[in-house]
Amino acid sequence: MTETKSELRICIFCGARPNFMKVAPIIRLLKKNENEGWDGRKVAYSLVYAGVETDPTLEDSLFKDLQISRPNVYLGVECENLNELTGQVMSKFEQYLQQNKTHVVVVVDDLASTMAAAIVAKKQGIQLAHIAAGTRSFDINMPKEINRLVIDGLSDVLFTAGLSNNSIANKEGAELSRVYMVGNILIDNIRFNRERMSNLALETIPSVCDLGLKTKQYLVFTLNRKALMNDKENLKRMLNAMFEAAKDMPIVAPLRGNAAQIMKEIDVTKHKHLHIVNPLGYLEFSYLLSNAAGIITDSGNVAEEATFTNVPCATLNSYTEHIETVKQGTNVLVGEDAEKLKTAVSDMAQGKWKPTALPDRWDGRSAERVIQTLLDIAK
Repeated sequence: MTETKSELRICIFCGARPNFMKVAPIIRLLKKNENEGWDGRKVAYSLVYAGVETDPTLEDSLFKDLQISRPNVYLGVECENLNELTGQVMSKFEQYLQQNKTHVVVVVDDLASTMAAAIVAKKQGIQLAHIAAGTRSFDINMPKEINRLVIDGLSDVLFTAGLSNNSIANKEGAELSRVYMVGNILIDNIRFNRERMSNLALETIPSVCDLGLKTKQYLVFTLNRKALMNDKENLKRMLNAMFEAAKDMPIVAPLRGNAAQIMKEIDVTKHKHLHIVNPLGYLEFSYLLSNAAGIITDSGNVAEEATFTNVPCATLNSYTEHIETVKQGTNVLVGEDAEKLKTAVSDMAQGKWKPTALPDRWDGRSAERVIQTLLDIAK
């Protein structure tokens, strides 16, 4: 824990890189109010990461862009098998909680490590709060769906991003008093970084500065979902449909190692308008997204950011945890269907898209609501 003497001690648990983006607004707000406290009460927090300190996805620029410190504690768990990972996280997180007085554990999303932390917290009699609660695919064969059900079922407080998530939590038996619609906490980051992004330009971002990109005249493509990459034949079919629909419009693809390798294996890297570039820093990537004509992605976080910045987005999945990005936002679900993707990309390239609106409570104040709720329940 940080050195502050405090009435409320919070452990913020992260299982993977994307989790840090959702807890960063909470940490920034806690740091800002560190001295004066909240209504006379002080809060101490510790940031715990399931993985190793040398994790290459946790580059220093990530924490610099989010303006938070690196984790206080690394559990050091590093393995591919999810059952083995779950067991190791449970063992090491239990040791941490036994040695560090904690009133509330805050977990994010739906990873196996998140579920492990949730189970341990409840076994230790510690209050559990879940950010991004109430998300469902309604496919019990998906490992993450089981994680979601377990985490939400154990949580004392469910922080949801939208009304659809509230409805799911309530239908599954969660008491209304435990469910709080705080809004989409990712938006807190985007609003926070707006002013800082004004100093960026496409010509000054190292990974893309030589591509001659012009604002709203290029597409962004991201790829991370294993199921999509494992079906190489269909992936190639989808990418060829994307290329055909985009015509002469440049497609920028910031891809990490495995995804970049798959693109080579299916022999699409030589397409003249496709530019596979090194992964960008968090701030640079946000800037690239916000100035694109359209985004093709399999990431829910990217789709949410696209809705906030009013950029057309095609998600390579048949469902989304945040249906408001489809019903109100700029997102469309094309699944793994090459023809649907072709239609969506063609519309992007021609500047045609559906009418959109910003979902409720995407106002940049989600972290404030989370902290105030935690203070209220810990009285």
